[in-house]
Amino acid sequence: MTQQNPVPWLAQRVLSTTYDTLPALAVDKAKTFLLDSFGVGVAGCAGFAVDKVIKVASGWGAADEATVWVSGERLPATGAAFVNAYQIHSLEFDCVNEDAVLHPMATLLSALFAYAERRSRAGKPVSGKDFLTAAVAGVDLSVFLGKSSNGPIRFFRPAAAGGFGAAAALGKLEGLDAEKLARILGNQYSQTCGTMQSHVEGSPLLGMQVGFNARAALVSCDLAREGLLGPNDVLTGQYGYFRLFEADDFDVEHGKRELEAHFQIELMSHKPFPTGRLTHGPVDGLNRLMKEHGFVPDDIEAITCTVPSLVKRLVGRPDVPTPQPNYAKLCLPFVAGTFLNHGKVDVEHFIGPDMLNNEKTHGYAARVTVVQDDNPNPNTMVPQTLDVKLKSGKSHGIRLGAVYGHPDAPLTRDENLDKFRRCWKRAGLKPETGETFIGIVDEFETIDDVAGLTKYLVK
Repeated sequence: MTQQNPVPWLAQRVLSTTYDTLPALAVDKAKTFLLDSFGVGVAGCAGFAVDKVIKVASGWGAADEATVWVSGERLPATGAAFVNAYQIHSLEFDCVNEDAVLHPMATLLSALFAYAERRSRAGKPVSGKDFLTAAVAGVDLSVFLGKSSNGPIRFFRPAAAGGFGAAAALGKLEGLDAEKLARILGNQYSQTCGTMQSHVEGSPLLGMQVGFNARAALVSCDLAREGLLGPNDVLTGQYGYFRLFEADDFDVEHGKRELEAHFQIELMSHKPFPTGRLTHGPVDGLNRLMKEHGFVPDDIEAITCTVPSLVKRLVGRPDVPTPQPNYAKLCLPFVAGTFLNHGKVDVEHFIGPDMLNNEKTHGYAARVTVVQDDNPNPNTMVPQTLDVKLKSGKSHGIRLGAVYGHPDAPLTRDENLDKFRRCWKRAGLKPETGETFIGIVDEFETIDDVAGLTKYLVK
């Protein structure tokens, strides 16, 4: 079926989004998830091989434009965006839009902040209001790509779709007109990447793909500034994004309706645990059942998780004896076993052989069976059903329509701040500086130059 090119509509929507058009909820959620993303970004300084990632990025060119968070290296804006995007996603702790199956903030924040630093050094600062507005518009565009898809995820959408959102947000800050903003998406499409093979194998390249697309967004903007513009019909064209990345199974009108109904920043989910979002249901379910019925992990004989195809396909993978960190975070049985062993799921549970090869964790994981239900939606993570059989013969079950962290089961303000403070502490940053940073983000719209936040993000 032929579908009208949505790029001109998207470009106009991005340009027509102003701070004054944002409802209070969108502004509040934007600040909430900015703080969350900055927090997981600084904590990501301890992600897998970050030092080597910085070393590689440092060899791509020299320019004093933007900063690597925590360690403080000064790199070209493209290099800093690449590293910081990897740090945001490396711990699998960054926020997600569940219906779109993507993490738009990782690519977006890293690219926008590097751009803002570069602009500040050129005497053209980006204000807090403009930054927030561009971020909201960028999230909308990237989520549009996910929500317009009818088929199962085939490419790594957080990287690919996230890059489009970042490019659009940068084009807005750059002051491009509608035609150029539409064509900046063509620049981005020419550089887009993101394979799910890294997800399947638990490769650290998974998070680096987010970085590749953040870097590409800055390149797309730089090219557009010089009048170098890509093709226009890059989404629904003969060889466009939807035909290649989504196997020609898409509905742009549905995507438009979703954007018209809500600013998508309002529908983001927190990740309360540093693992694949699709693994969170069993942790949430087990926690609720154990509190309600009073049983303990060693009382459990078997756990059956009945889940939609998305969950089964992406995280219903088998537990293996010596998993790599990224594999373990994306393995539902291992994550459930981690919760049963430690009573919580946090960053330290995926670091080092003592954790990853823990006999008790793997023993609990062996009790978990993942079963696919008959839900026809290939892009949903709910509902999920958890059935727990105890050694006593008793059974307990729960059906989850919204998993902890979803807008319908959200983190409280205190829980959100607790997560941020734990991330800040992991980065080795001063607690008092973190409290100052929280206060600044709470008043983000009053900032004259967002690049001034850089000093709080380094040791």
